[in-house]
Amino acid sequence: MDLALILALLAVVSILCQWFSWWVKLPAILFLIISGMIAGPLFGWLDPDELFGDFLFPFVSLSVALILFEGSLTLVFSEIRGLGKVVQKLNSVGALTTLVVVSIGTHYIMDLPLSICVLFGALMVVTGPTVVVPMLRSIRPNANISSVLRWEGIIIDTVGAMCAVVVYEFFVSSLQGDGFLNSLTVFGQMLCIGFVLGLSGGWVLGVALKKYWLPEYLHNLATLASVMLVFSVSNALQHESGLLSVTVMGMLLANTKGVNIKEILNFKESLTLVFISGLFIVLAARIDGNDLLMLGWGGLAVFALVQFVGRPIGVFLSTLGSQLTWQERCLIAWIGPRGIVAASVAALFAIRLSEAGVEYANYLVPLTFTVILGTVIFQSATAGTLARMLGVADPEPSGFLIIGANPVARAIAVALKQNGLRVIVTDGSWDNISAARMEGLETYFGNVVSEHADQHLDLIGVGYVLAISPQRDLNVVACMRYRAEFGSSNVFTILTTQDKKLDSKHQASWEHRGNTLFSSEMTFGKLASLLAKKYVVHTTLLTEAFDFDQYLDRWPDATLMFALDPKNRINIFYIGSTVRPLPGWKVISVIQHPGKIINNEDRPHVNSLDHPVKSELEQLKEKGVFTQGNQPSDDNSLGSSTDT
Repeated sequence: MDLALILALLAVVSILCQWFSWWVKLPAILFLIISGMIAGPLFGWLDPDELFGDFLFPFVSLSVALILFEGSLTLVFSEIRGLGKVVQKLNSVGALTTLVVVSIGTHYIMDLPLSICVLFGALMVVTGPTVVVPMLRSIRPNANISSVLRWEGIIIDTVGAMCAVVVYEFFVSSLQGDGFLNSLTVFGQMLCIGFVLGLSGGWVLGVALKKYWLPEYLHNLATLASVMLVFSVSNALQHESGLLSVTVMGMLLANTKGVNIKEILNFKESLTLVFISGLFIVLAARIDGNDLLMLGWGGLAVFALVQFVGRPIGVFLSTLGSQLTWQERCLIAWIGPRGIVAASVAALFAIRLSEAGVEYANYLVPLTFTVILGTVIFQSATAGTLARMLGVADPEPSGFLIIGANPVARAIAVALKQNGLRVIVTDGSWDNISAARMEGLETYFGNVVSEHADQHLDLIGVGYVLAISPQRDLNVVACMRYRAEFGSSNVFTILTTQDKKLDSKHQASWEHRGNTLFSSEMTFGKLASLLAKKYVVHTTLLTEAFDFDQYLDRWPDATLMFALDPKNRINIFYIGSTVRPLPGWKVISVIQHPGKIINNEDRPHVNSLDHPVKSELEQLKEKGVFTQGNQPSDDNSLGSSTDT
């Protein structure tokens, strides 16, 4: 096949694997490896060595460096306040425990030379962010578990690679008679060169970005070039020290004040996705099927050793005396999938040792991929259930971050809260925030797009943003800020009177302002006017006897806002939505109060904890509309309702 066509098909398969993993909520590495094995050893469609030639392993090395750098950009020290010692121990005590347990166990299980087993044990130290982070997204463990696993996954990549290199150098040097001294020298050189170049490169790049020595459109390209340069120079001075250099470089940038890395991080995330997708397919395609078969049951036994012995012992020793609960410790011990660094380094060392004529070197790659596949498949299938059983999984993100604590926003927030949804209202007005707190709402006082909000606003369980502020510019800026975090489809804004007056060339685009709430005719001012009159935010339970069509007939001027299905999953009415509630659903909308209104004093008390909102039926009973003889049954034509 033509080279260009092979590369194009590789890209298409990568996208399909990523899409399928998103659809079934499993890490993409699983489907990428399976695709590579189908294209490579099974059918022989893809031969990476023939396709890439001498360019293959430089490409693999640079890709791993960029993956590690992107991961280290997310390592903000404030996120592990109180958990730093746990992370340190996992990357020292835990790593050493894993190395020893796996090395000795593999030696007896597979009857391989101890030197090969120690090298394999060093490779099994690595977990890796490329498999941990996607798994965390699908499992959704609490903040403590997520922070520990994410930090461990990124740092252990470097630690594991260094361990593997030191063991490799010791192994090779032992053949020449000077193993221990040479290994100690290599380790010291790796640390010195890695830290010096990493800190220097991060400082120079940070100053250049902070002082705007480069135009903004060159920031991403300059960062990419800097990472590749630091990595290559570091490796040229000391083999495999580049991974440490780029990790230190990224951590320095992530924790330097005044350096805006958000755009760089977004660019690196996209680039990393491309590299990860291609790398796993290519490396899996290099596996020889006969090598996997020669492992026999021993390969499964080694996987069990890593999963049920090495990892739990390491985590237990590393978390002794920590603030983590036993449930959190159990889940951390359960999750430790191996990833791209283990695969790439194993492939690299296997080739070098085979070329040197070392016996049993061909066992490294199939053993490594067996553990990768085993840990990814087993942990993906069981970790979510275990997290829920242990009570350490966060709920499905169905909560709301509402921009604005004005009367309109508060009325909507109270209605959502009454239906069991988490709601946070934010505002820069103390009067509005005070009123929201009096109504029992969770609040954030300050600018929602500030650095303080980034550090202190707890968004666990929040999945939607509603910009319901009369300030048009604040709505747009807030939607732009949270679009990347929640996704464009989950960010909504209400029209303002100013929006209605402006033509399209003066309005922010849909990508910036999010979806438009409710309808094209409903503005913030109009909604505020309705709520100041005889209108309320009203919740109605639809039934077979009172379905959605009858609901619309009963209140034709209703402003539809939200619909909740029987599992309390939220659906939002916005311009272009096709939501059609069914019997058993709840509909939240703004309607004229359904009770017998005499004047505003007869309306139920709005948004008060001291005066709980009564159902429509109770209010009508109190007003004397229904007597003992004419009360409607539970299956009445008005459904079940509550007001705000």
